[in-house]
Amino acid sequence: MDDDRLCHVETFERKSTDFPQFLDLCVNTYFYRKPVVVSWNIIKYNIFSETGGPDLYGTEPWTFYFRNLILNFNIWFILALLALPLFLVQKIASPSRLGFQSALRTVVFVSPFYLWLVIFSLQPHKEERFMYPTYPFLALNAAISSHILLTAFGSKARGNTKEKSFISKVSVKLRLLVVTTVFLGAAAAGLLRTLGVYTAYSGPLRLYSALEHGQNSAIGGLGDSVCFGKEWYRFPTSYFLPRDMHAKFIRSEFRGLLPGEFSEARTGFGIWSGTWLPTSGLNDRNEEDLGKYVDIRSCDFLVDTQFERDELPPNEPDYVADENWEVVKCEPFLDASKTHALSRAVWVPAFGLEWLKRSWARHCLLKRVKT
Repeated sequence: MDDDRLCHVETFERKSTDFPQFLDLCVNTYFYRKPVVVSWNIIKYNIFSETGGPDLYGTEPWTFYFRNLILNFNIWFILALLALPLFLVQKIASPSRLGFQSALRTVVFVSPFYLWLVIFSLQPHKEERFMYPTYPFLALNAAISSHILLTAFGSKARGNTKEKSFISKVSVKLRLLVVTTVFLGAAAAGLLRTLGVYTAYSGPLRLYSALEHGQNSAIGGLGDSVCFGKEWYRFPTSYFLPRDMHAKFIRSEFRGLLPGEFSEARTGFGIWSGTWLPTSGLNDRNEEDLGKYVDIRSCDFLVDTQFERDELPPNEPDYVADENWEVVKCEPFLDASKTHALSRAVWVPAFGLEWLKRSWARHCLLKRVKT
């Protein structure tokens, strides 16, 4: 490619990457009524903040993402880690196989996964969602490793029979059986992981269907409050509630900062005022704001999980057994502290073995008893 064409390509690529950022800035400016660059806000708070910082929300060891990714991606995560070493081995073993530019391009393609993993593993505060942007790169690296291994595994012998490699001496049918078994095993492990997570923790996503028609039935009414204590972090989003019901918080043992509410002012503030009007009681130090709590007597509904415990914290009683509340709907929820690690990680049939059986709690929607 000549210099002129290369210049046009680079200019086009630069414009194609700049436009989404400009569009994002325009949308944010419209809704927040001031210029907002989300990526800069993230960097400013997590790196340059003097009062806040991510460490306030918990820290994990550097192995956190490795354990998480091996659990969720099994063999594909291992293959993703091996992409660069395998490529270098292939390059050394067959130096004429790829030219310098092709080799450099491959290194550029596989590098983002390593960079993202290393940078976020070095950060003390870790969350599973921080790995979401690198999932496509993980898949790409795993595909490259698979291609290299399958190419070597399926290579035919060349030249004198005495120079055959160990792999080339193995029958084609046996090699096909090994490859098929490995890939089907990885797919089965991923399916069992998905099924295990869904059956164990999907209760909070199904619980609120009882309120879908609450406005026109005896289950609920306009403006009713659905309250959360220790279950505040399991509440998916207010989109799961009917439009005129509100999520509220009651006091629990948690002493950090709870989520705030968008303003519902509709007069005198223009269109979508809730996105830019300031929310009270927020801070960047994860300090508790007592203004976030409501009196439990003002709650029309309450969401609570009933675990089998001998002793309960004073601010987290068993509301399900409280005579002031009646059960509207309950969903099973895994009691992780009483379930074996294997049964927590994936779905496995117990086969009558007690140690493989899952222990269940009840995730319930409660309605205040009218007196």
